[in-house]
Amino acid sequence: MNKVIYSILGPLAAIIIALFIGAIIISLIGKDPVEVYGVLFYGTLGNSYGIGQVLFKATPLIFTGLSVAFAFKAGLFNIGAEGQMIIGGFAAAWTGFTFVTLPWIILIPLTIIAAFVGGALWGFIAGYLKAKYGSHEVINTIMLNFIAAALASYLVNEIYGIPATIHTPEVSGSSFLLRFDAITGLFPGSPFNTSFLAAILCTIIFYFIINRTPFGYQIRTLGLNKNAAEYARMKIKKLVVLSMLISGGIAGIGSINFIFGYKHYYELGFSEGAGYIGIAVALIARNNPFAIIITAFFFGILEYGGLTINTMVPKELVTILQALLIILVITFVRIIDVLKIKFLKSA
Repeated sequence: MNKVIYSILGPLAAIIIALFIGAIIISLIGKDPVEVYGVLFYGTLGNSYGIGQVLFKATPLIFTGLSVAFAFKAGLFNIGAEGQMIIGGFAAAWTGFTFVTLPWIILIPLTIIAAFVGGALWGFIAGYLKAKYGSHEVINTIMLNFIAAALASYLVNEIYGIPATIHTPEVSGSSFLLRFDAITGLFPGSPFNTSFLAAILCTIIFYFIINRTPFGYQIRTLGLNKNAAEYARMKIKKLVVLSMLISGGIAGIGSINFIFGYKHYYELGFSEGAGYIGIAVALIARNNPFAIIITAFFFGILEYGGLTINTMVPKELVTILQALLIILVITFVRIIDVLKIKFLKSA
């Protein structure tokens, strides 16, 4: 119980202080912070459409948060979820607009597999370079992000894109993911779709692999103590490659939310920085897969909430709140850890 309380205290304190500092900034530009926050939270949580939009925004962040967290578990810092989502998304979209005659029961799983394989390939490259040559995964993944964006731009603009647009042809209707308003009547008008269920399933699988399998035990051992992993004769290089491969695959699947649940085609810039925000999501959740869902939901509030208040305050305010939140969470988590150690020593 104490462990749970300590894990909540840091992020909770950071959220409260970030909102307080945001209120000061809002006051300094001559606006009423109570009114602004009221509009933000009512626009996101006060109606079914707003909640649907928040969940839609949160869905890819769950995937990218899990992606970054999986690599973290192995002691690796995957900055490349953005590029992995881009490549995975294009692979999935290509599958969707190429195999148009396949029935949905085959095509939907096939597009998800393609998304995983595309992202996994991009993660594999970074992992292989790390394992084989010792090149740092941060540098590898940052550079691969640029390559992914350039490659996607070339493929869309020069080969597969519709002229005078920045997107590919529409994927087959058999690959469309159902929206919740069509299934249940809830969240009417919002693009919230069944990729969210895939995100929840991915979270459960993540937890099971890391905590209930020998492979997960090796991943955790490598992340906690590389020397111990070497002493236990674990195959370190293989674990590094597999960790980055799986991490990239998870990020790749995050693309299905936009491509198959919303626009139904691949569009340049579709990820909107979800790969980078996923880093913050994983850090704030402290790599806990279930906490990642909650953290992604909060960032979804900020993402969509920024649209609801952009006529009242500069849109950059939401970016400031996100940055403050990340800085404060990292700070407060460290403070809580120090206090916990002192408390345990005194006890």
